[in-house]
Amino acid sequence: MAETSNRRVLSGMRSTNPRLHLGNYEGALRNWVKLQDEGYEMYCMVADLHSLTTMYDDAPQISLNSREVAKDYIAAGIDPSRTAVFVQSHLPEHSELHLLLSMVTPLGWLERVPTYKEKQQDMQGAEREPYGLLGYPVLQTADILLYKPVGVPVGRDQAPHLEIGNDIAKRFNHLYGIEVFQPYKYLIPEDESRATVPGLDMRKMSKSYDNFIGISDSEDETAKKIMSAFTTPTKLKKTDPGIPEGCAVCQLLRLYSPNWQKQWDEDRHGERGCVQNKKELIEAINEHFRPMRERRKQQEGSIEDILKAGADKARERAAKTLDEVKRAMGLY
Repeated sequence: MAETSNRRVLSGMRSTNPRLHLGNYEGALRNWVKLQDEGYEMYCMVADLHSLTTMYDDAPQISLNSREVAKDYIAAGIDPSRTAVFVQSHLPEHSELHLLLSMVTPLGWLERVPTYKEKQQDMQGAEREPYGLLGYPVLQTADILLYKPVGVPVGRDQAPHLEIGNDIAKRFNHLYGIEVFQPYKYLIPEDESRATVPGLDMRKMSKSYDNFIGISDSEDETAKKIMSAFTTPTKLKKTDPGIPEGCAVCQLLRLYSPNWQKQWDEDRHGERGCVQNKKELIEAINEHFRPMRERRKQQEGSIEDILKAGADKARERAAKTLDEVKRAMGLY
């Protein structure tokens, strides 16, 4: 059942928040667009079912968030005429394959997955830990294997979280004596220097820290956030030497300003102040994301049609794989 000309790629993000941020763009979306433009057959999923592990008490909000996340995909450059953009729960095949794979996945494998411990921390304060938290890697595996991709775009630090998927695939093939699944690769970006974007407080940019700049933020919102960003604590006046390596504003200038090296040198030598850095960063980020923000506005009224078309395209592939799985198991 191996396919010799496989150029398929599956990617996705959770919809726990209605807005994606610069960290999502640099860490994932930029690479997705690159793969799309290189001719890969892309399936870009909004992982709403995964969001239920920590937001099971607010499912309607997840649904609203999913539409906004899909808009950010398209704003970043994902072209729905070439790439299937869809919501995970719109394809029952994801849930069904999850169920079937959960029957053959050893419990001990799940308890050792790094994702499980991370999600447990997200659930602090919850009265009960849901089964879905433990089964998260199996659903993630189902998401991937349904499309039999050649690879999954992922940062190097995230690769261990996905390794269980290949283990489950090998176990399935062994149990039923048929090579239904082939191992998938990790499509790690060549330039990993942009993979981790610092937040406005110098921690990793994250929705949970509320230290992010959103792809869809207005120019005024962007300016307000940057003006409150963390800079070198010891740089009290313009002539004080700065430490750009520890300054959130300087770190973002490195990503978005073509003149960042000159700006860093001047900062180090006390030739420019923090306010100047912030104003130039505001201009650089707003200029960089202006086309994306305009593209997002243009498809506001068409997102439901885009998601339906994406789900129809994804279903053609997912249904074929699920049929192969059931036949291998002898369920037909």
